[in-house]
Amino acid sequence: MSLKPPNALLALSDGPRALADAAFLGITAPLLHRMPRAQKKHSVMVIPGFLGDDRGNALLIRFLRRLGYIARGWEQGRNLGTSSFSEAALRAVIEQLLVEGGGKVSLIGHSLGGIYAREIARMEPEVIHQVITLGSPFGKGHSNASHPSRLYNRMNPQANPHDVEAVLSIPPPVPTTAIYTKGDGVVNWRTSMQEGDYANVHNIEVLGSHIGLNMNAAVWYWIAKKLARI
Repeated sequence: MSLKPPNALLALSDGPRALADAAFLGITAPLLHRMPRAQKKHSVMVIPGFLGDDRGNALLIRFLRRLGYIARGWEQGRNLGTSSFSEAALRAVIEQLLVEGGGKVSLIGHSLGGIYAREIARMEPEVIHQVITLGSPFGKGHSNASHPSRLYNRMNPQANPHDVEAVLSIPPPVPTTAIYTKGDGVVNWRTSMQEGDYANVHNIEVLGSHIGLNMNAAVWYWIAKKLARI
Protein backbone atom coordinates (compact mmCIF):
# COMPACT_ATOMS: atom_id res chain seq x y z
CA MET A 1 0.00 0.00 0.00
CA SER A 2 1.35 3.41 -0.96
CA LEU A 3 -0.06 6.64 0.42
CA LYS A 4 0.39 10.17 -0.86
CA PRO A 5 1.83 13.11 1.11
CA PRO A 6 -0.58 15.75 2.46
CA ASN A 7 -2.04 18.14 -0.11
CA ALA A 8 -0.41 21.48 -0.90
CA LEU A 9 -2.85 23.50 1.20
CA LEU A 10 -2.09 21.52 4.34
CA ALA A 11 1.63 21.56 3.61
CA LEU A 12 1.86 25.33 3.04
CA SER A 13 -0.30 26.16 6.05
CA ASP A 14 1.40 23.83 8.54
CA GLY A 15 3.95 26.43 9.67
CA PRO A 16 1.44 29.23 10.28
CA ARG A 17 -0.88 26.80 12.04
CA ALA A 18 2.01 25.75 14.30
CA LEU A 19 2.26 29.38 15.42
CA ALA A 20 -1.44 29.25 16.27
CA ASP A 21 -0.85 26.04 18.25
CA ALA A 22 1.89 27.77 20.24
CA ALA A 23 -0.31 30.82 20.88
CA PHE A 24 -3.17 28.67 22.18
CA LEU A 25 -0.71 26.76 24.35
CA GLY A 26 0.28 30.03 25.99
CA ILE A 27 -3.36 30.70 26.87
CA THR A 28 -3.97 27.24 28.32
CA ALA A 29 -0.62 26.86 30.13
CA PRO A 30 -1.99 27.81 33.59
CA LEU A 31 -4.56 24.99 33.35
CA LEU A 32 -2.02 22.47 32.07
CA HIS A 33 0.26 23.20 35.01
CA ARG A 34 -2.52 21.85 37.24
CA MET A 35 -2.27 18.40 35.68
CA PRO A 36 -1.39 15.53 38.06
CA ARG A 37 2.24 15.58 39.15
CA ALA A 38 4.63 12.65 39.12
CA GLN A 39 3.90 10.41 42.10
CA LYS A 40 7.39 8.88 42.11
CA LYS A 41 10.72 9.23 40.35
CA HIS A 42 10.14 8.97 36.63
CA SER A 43 12.58 9.79 33.82
CA VAL A 44 11.46 11.01 30.39
CA MET A 45 13.45 11.52 27.20
CA VAL A 46 12.03 13.77 24.46
CA ILE A 47 13.40 13.04 20.97
CA PRO A 48 13.11 15.71 18.23
CA GLY A 49 11.77 15.20 14.74
CA PHE A 50 13.68 15.37 11.46
CA LEU A 51 15.71 18.62 11.28
CA GLY A 52 14.73 19.42 14.89
CA ASP A 53 16.82 19.58 18.06
CA ASP A 54 16.37 19.80 21.83
CA ARG A 55 15.80 23.56 21.70
CA GLY A 56 12.58 22.96 19.79
CA ASN A 57 11.34 20.73 22.64
CA ALA A 58 12.53 23.04 25.43
CA LEU A 59 9.02 24.15 26.45
CA LEU A 60 7.73 20.58 26.61
CA ILE A 61 10.75 19.47 28.63
CA ARG A 62 10.28 22.40 31.02
CA PHE A 63 6.58 21.51 31.41
CA LEU A 64 7.45 17.92 32.30
CA ARG A 65 10.02 19.05 34.84
CA ARG A 66 7.44 21.36 36.38
CA LEU A 67 5.19 18.33 36.87
CA GLY A 68 8.01 16.60 38.74
CA TYR A 69 9.49 14.39 36.02
CA ILE A 70 13.20 14.02 35.33
CA ALA A 71 13.01 15.17 31.71
CA ARG A 72 15.80 15.66 29.18
CA GLY A 73 16.23 15.89 25.44
CA TRP A 74 18.20 13.35 23.45
CA GLU A 75 21.36 15.53 23.59
CA GLN A 76 22.49 14.50 20.09
CA GLY A 77 22.18 17.86 18.34
CA ARG A 78 20.03 18.28 15.24
CA ASN A 79 18.19 15.20 14.01
CA LEU A 80 19.38 14.71 10.44
CA GLY A 81 18.63 11.01 10.30
CA THR A 82 20.26 7.84 11.55
CA SER A 83 23.73 8.98 10.51
CA SER A 84 23.55 12.17 12.60
CA PHE A 85 23.85 10.64 16.07
CA SER A 86 25.95 8.15 17.97
CA GLU A 87 24.11 5.09 19.24
CA ALA A 88 26.62 4.83 22.08
CA ALA A 89 26.10 8.47 23.09
CA LEU A 90 22.32 8.09 22.97
CA ARG A 91 22.53 4.93 25.07
CA ALA A 92 24.65 6.85 27.61
CA VAL A 93 21.88 9.46 27.99
CA ILE A 94 19.30 6.72 28.53
CA GLU A 95 21.50 5.01 31.10
CA GLN A 96 21.92 8.28 32.97
CA LEU A 97 18.13 8.74 33.00
CA LEU A 98 17.76 5.21 34.33
CA VAL A 99 20.03 6.09 37.24
CA GLU A 100 18.39 9.46 37.90
CA GLY A 101 14.87 8.07 37.71
CA GLY A 102 15.56 4.94 39.70
CA GLY A 103 13.96 2.73 37.06
CA LYS A 104 12.67 2.71 33.52
CA VAL A 105 12.46 5.62 31.07
CA SER A 106 9.45 6.90 29.12
CA LEU A 107 10.16 8.03 25.56
CA ILE A 108 8.36 10.83 23.73
CA GLY A 109 9.22 11.29 20.06
CA HIS A 110 8.07 13.93 17.60
CA SER A 111 7.76 12.71 13.99
CA LEU A 112 10.99 10.84 13.11
CA GLY A 113 11.93 10.98 16.78
CA GLY A 114 8.90 8.80 17.52
CA ILE A 115 10.19 6.13 15.15
CA TYR A 116 13.49 6.15 17.04
CA ALA A 117 11.56 5.87 20.31
CA ARG A 118 9.60 2.86 19.08
CA GLU A 119 12.77 1.12 17.88
CA ILE A 120 14.63 1.79 21.15
CA ALA A 121 11.71 0.25 23.03
CA ARG A 122 11.63 -2.68 20.62
CA MET A 123 15.33 -3.41 21.23
CA GLU A 124 15.34 -2.80 24.99
CA PRO A 125 11.76 -3.13 26.34
CA GLU A 126 13.05 -4.02 29.81
CA VAL A 127 14.22 -0.41 30.40
CA ILE A 128 11.32 1.49 28.77
CA HIS A 129 8.10 2.40 30.62
CA GLN A 130 6.16 3.51 27.55
CA VAL A 131 6.41 5.27 24.19
CA ILE A 132 4.40 8.31 23.07
CA THR A 133 4.71 9.34 19.42
CA LEU A 134 3.64 12.70 17.97
CA GLY A 135 2.81 12.55 14.27
CA SER A 136 5.34 9.76 13.63
CA PRO A 137 5.00 8.05 10.21
CA PHE A 138 5.55 4.41 11.20
CA GLY A 139 2.49 2.90 9.48
CA LYS A 140 2.43 0.84 6.31
CA GLY A 141 2.68 2.98 3.20
CA HIS A 142 4.74 5.66 4.96
CA SER A 143 7.75 5.45 2.62
CA ASN A 144 6.55 8.16 0.23
CA ALA A 145 3.76 9.64 2.33
CA SER A 146 5.67 12.60 3.75
CA HIS A 147 7.10 15.72 2.14
CA PRO A 148 10.59 15.45 3.74
CA SER A 149 11.02 11.79 2.71
CA ARG A 150 13.13 12.59 -0.35
CA LEU A 151 15.40 14.89 1.65
CA TYR A 152 15.74 12.27 4.38
CA ASN A 153 16.57 9.55 1.86
CA ARG A 154 19.16 11.81 0.21
CA MET A 155 20.83 12.50 3.57
CA ASN A 156 20.62 8.85 4.64
CA PRO A 157 21.38 6.84 1.50
CA GLN A 158 22.02 3.67 3.49
CA ALA A 159 18.39 3.59 4.64
CA ASN A 160 15.94 1.47 2.63
CA PRO A 161 12.49 2.30 4.06
CA HIS A 162 10.75 -0.26 1.87
CA ASP A 163 12.69 -3.09 3.52
CA VAL A 164 11.82 -2.06 7.07
CA GLU A 165 8.28 -0.75 6.57
CA ALA A 166 6.61 -3.93 7.77
CA VAL A 167 8.77 -4.03 10.91
CA LEU A 168 8.21 -0.37 11.79
CA SER A 169 4.44 -0.80 11.63
CA ILE A 170 4.49 -3.35 14.46
CA PRO A 171 4.34 -1.62 17.88
CA PRO A 172 7.07 -2.26 20.45
CA PRO A 173 6.26 -4.59 23.38
CA VAL A 174 5.59 -1.72 25.80
CA PRO A 175 2.56 0.55 26.30
CA THR A 176 2.42 2.78 23.24
CA THR A 177 0.40 5.91 22.45
CA ALA A 178 0.21 7.32 18.92
CA ILE A 179 -0.96 10.94 18.81
CA TYR A 180 -1.86 12.26 15.37
CA THR A 181 -3.73 15.08 13.64
CA LYS A 182 -5.75 14.94 10.43
CA GLY A 183 -4.49 18.49 9.82
CA ASP A 184 -0.94 17.14 9.41
CA GLY A 185 0.76 19.01 6.57
CA VAL A 186 4.03 17.05 6.66
CA VAL A 187 3.14 13.35 6.83
CA ASN A 188 0.00 11.51 5.82
CA TRP A 189 -1.91 11.25 9.12
CA ARG A 190 -2.95 7.66 8.35
CA THR A 191 0.67 6.55 8.77
CA SER A 192 0.79 8.02 12.30
CA MET A 193 -1.93 5.70 13.62
CA GLN A 194 -1.36 2.18 14.87
CA GLU A 195 -3.31 -0.32 12.80
CA GLY A 196 -4.29 -3.75 14.05
CA ASP A 197 -5.51 -5.10 17.37
CA TYR A 198 -2.73 -4.79 19.91
CA ALA A 199 -2.84 -4.66 23.69
CA ASN A 200 -1.60 -1.50 25.42
CA VAL A 201 -1.78 0.59 22.24
CA HIS A 202 -3.82 3.80 22.10
CA ASN A 203 -4.42 6.08 19.09
CA ILE A 204 -5.36 9.67 19.99
CA GLU A 205 -6.48 12.31 17.50
CA VAL A 206 -5.92 16.01 18.24
CA LEU A 207 -6.52 19.20 16.29
CA GLY A 208 -3.46 21.03 15.05
CA SER A 209 -0.45 21.07 12.76
CA HIS A 210 2.41 18.60 12.40
CA ILE A 211 5.19 21.07 13.20
CA GLY A 212 3.34 22.30 16.28
CA LEU A 213 2.51 18.93 17.86
CA ASN A 214 5.19 19.41 20.52
CA MET A 215 3.58 22.78 21.38
CA ASN A 216 -0.01 21.60 21.21
CA ALA A 217 -2.11 22.00 24.38
CA ALA A 218 -4.10 18.81 23.76
CA VAL A 219 -0.88 16.86 23.21
CA TRP A 220 0.56 18.16 26.49
CA TYR A 221 -2.69 17.16 28.24
CA TRP A 222 -2.47 13.59 26.95
CA ILE A 223 1.24 13.30 27.66
CA ALA A 224 0.64 14.36 31.27
CA LYS A 225 -2.24 11.87 31.64
CA LYS A 226 -0.25 8.98 30.18
CA LEU A 227 2.83 9.65 32.30
CA ALA A 228 0.75 9.98 35.47
CA ARG A 229 -0.52 6.42 35.05
CA ILE A 230 2.93 4.93 35.64
